[in-house]
Amino acid sequence: MADDNRRNFFLTVIYGLWGLIASALAIPAAGYLLLPGKTRKPAAWTPVGELAELQPGAPTEMMFRRNRADGWKVTSEKTSAWVVKTGDNDVVAFAPGCTHLGCAYHWDEQGRHFLCPCHTSTFGLDGKVLSGPAPRPLDRFEAKVQNGKVLIGPIRKGGAA
Repeated sequence: MADDNRRNFFLTVIYGLWGLIASALAIPAAGYLLLPGKTRKPAAWTPVGELAELQPGAPTEMMFRRNRADGWKVTSEKTSAWVVKTGDNDVVAFAPGCTHLGCAYHWDEQGRHFLCPCHTSTFGLDGKVLSGPAPRPLDRFEAKVQNGKVLIGPIRKGGAA
């Protein structure tokens, strides 16, 4: 009789532990499947410089830092944007990579165009492809001017504003 009580006690403990383990695995899985996902925060606007520093129609490469979230990891990265003043209070900001293979391009003052030295793609002041293997216009940052500061937001592919 004592052996039966001991056996029943150990079986109860074992089944109880299995139940705890199963619920520890099932509760997060059920939460993942049944609860709505985390909503994304609206993109933050990053200041890159002063509007007064820009000359109309002359692209300026502006360096800045921005935080990039990748899952739970947030990384601060240094990057740049080519900013063109198009009006008294209007700017266009191009992403720094060529749309062909992502190479860094530069402004060629003599030719008055953006030039990718790797595969000789050229882009106009508006970001449109002038020549070369680039498949689409330069990617753009959303850009705005606020209190005399140039602010940029997320990138839009292929020159879409």
